[in-house]
Amino acid sequence: MILKQRSILPGFGLAMGFTLLYLSLIVLVPIAALFLRTTSLSWGEFWTIVTAPRVLASYQLSFGASFVAALVNAVFGLLIAWVLVRYSFPGKRIIDALVDLPFALPTAVAGISLTSIFVKTGWLGKYLEPWGIQVAFTSLGVIVALVFIGLPFVVRTIQPVLEDLDEELEEAAASLGANRWQTFSRVLLPPLLPALLTGFALAFARALGEYGSVVFISGNMPMRTEIVPLLIITKLEQYEYASATAIAVVMLVASFILMLVINLLQRWSSSRHLATV
Repeated sequence: MILKQRSILPGFGLAMGFTLLYLSLIVLVPIAALFLRTTSLSWGEFWTIVTAPRVLASYQLSFGASFVAALVNAVFGLLIAWVLVRYSFPGKRIIDALVDLPFALPTAVAGISLTSIFVKTGWLGKYLEPWGIQVAFTSLGVIVALVFIGLPFVVRTIQPVLEDLDEELEEAAASLGANRWQTFSRVLLPPLLPALLTGFALAFARALGEYGSVVFISGNMPMRTEIVPLLIITKLEQYEYASATAIAVVMLVASFILMLVINLLQRWSSSRHLATV
């Protein structure tokens, strides 16, 4: 008779119980409370709130700027990760540490710093102003702030995958006559695509909920540079709790749908890559 050796660590039942309890308290209960608060509104009241011109303008800015910022971070995050992994140069560790700076820097400090740089009299703003380019207090400033806070998510997601890729695959492709674009698109991009989509999704999700770094550089002008988190806070300050939760519910549902689509694309790209290996 073989006795089953008991594990020192907690078993599946206990670990799963703590997992579900923790997720319920931290994630499910707040979300349920949000939806429950919204049920105090009738469908007509809910639709009137979430389709108001000011609300629609804030949705358009938040989702549009977040998407553009995540797209920019996907491109340049891949480039930065490539440089950090494939090349050795003086100051590499400093640059690698600077990538994590947006993680450690308080968002309010980031917002003040970006605003002081890009105003008309700032270090960069005074050079952009003669060209008619205004960053501070415009939607472009919102994108700049979201690019700043989202870059580490892409770099740190792609970096481990790049480190695991064998450089001999690139050498083999070059020896078979492939040019640089063919090597990148057919050899490197397929295994990198799932990580790239993950980094894009993380940067996009982080940008949607960003407040501190955006509120300073945007100028907070209704119908122009007002983001959804600021509008929700404005509603709360005016004691319009039902309106704030209605706007937040639309934001939550739209974000969930977008994350689901991105996860499906990530799974499709992973399965496609495994099928071609």
